[in-house]
Amino acid sequence: MAEITAQKVNELRAKTGLPMMKCKQLLTAAGGDIGKAFDAARKEGLKDSIRERAATEGRVAAGTSADRKVAAAVEIVCNTDFTAKSEAVDRIANAAVKRLLANPNINVSEDAELKSEALATAQRTGENVQIGRAAVLTVSNGVAGSYLYSTAGKGKIGVLVALTGDASDDLVRNLGMHIAAARPVALSRSQVPPEVVAKEREIAIEQAKATGKPQQIAEKIAEGKMNAFYAERVLLDQEFINADAYKGKVGDMIKARGARLEKYVRLEIGQ
Repeated sequence: MAEITAQKVNELRAKTGLPMMKCKQLLTAAGGDIGKAFDAARKEGLKDSIRERAATEGRVAAGTSADRKVAAAVEIVCNTDFTAKSEAVDRIANAAVKRLLANPNINVSEDAELKSEALATAQRTGENVQIGRAAVLTVSNGVAGSYLYSTAGKGKIGVLVALTGDASDDLVRNLGMHIAAARPVALSRSQVPPEVVAKEREIAIEQAKATGKPQQIAEKIAEGKMNAFYAERVLLDQEFINADAYKGKVGDMIKARGARLEKYVRLEIGQ
């Protein structure tokens, strides 16, 4: 009978996420053939493979290049909050960000070294640890910045911004904090998807008509409700979240600081 080595057991565990003893049993039954053992596991209908477990927890890392021309954020997803807080996940996330800052065009989810580290962490923890979404903003004329919103010792939300004009670190931080907390759906009114605008307007009109208002009056009421919708969901129309620092709309705050926000990205675990 073929020898069931620790290397074979670990290789099968990496493929299936099954406990080591189960992997050894499958290999023994398969005469040490990893392929046959893997097929046997599938035939048994086992559903606790590492790659089949839903990865709903994780960690976001974010950073900015020294010249402030590139900002990047990367999420690492896993199964538990405990693993999300681990040094291993933190190391993978920050290594991925550094690679993107050095080369914004790479696909970090396909980076061999990062994938190997994620797999090794998955093997140690028995969790589905993978490199998730990545975002990069690059600027030629202006400043790119990043903000990491941390709760309970780990990053859950990363924000990237691209600005022109007088884009100070303080402005980047304030915008990042606001975007993380306020969850805007678009930078400006013109960037709200037309289907979203149409749906909200239709709902507002029907609500007004349901109270007995004629079509013309209902449409005017709907316009007022759309303004309220923009004030709630559009970044430049939102009231800045920290009134002690600035009382007014985000768009007015940016203008008062002598800057212009060109683009933003918000990356949150589970969103």
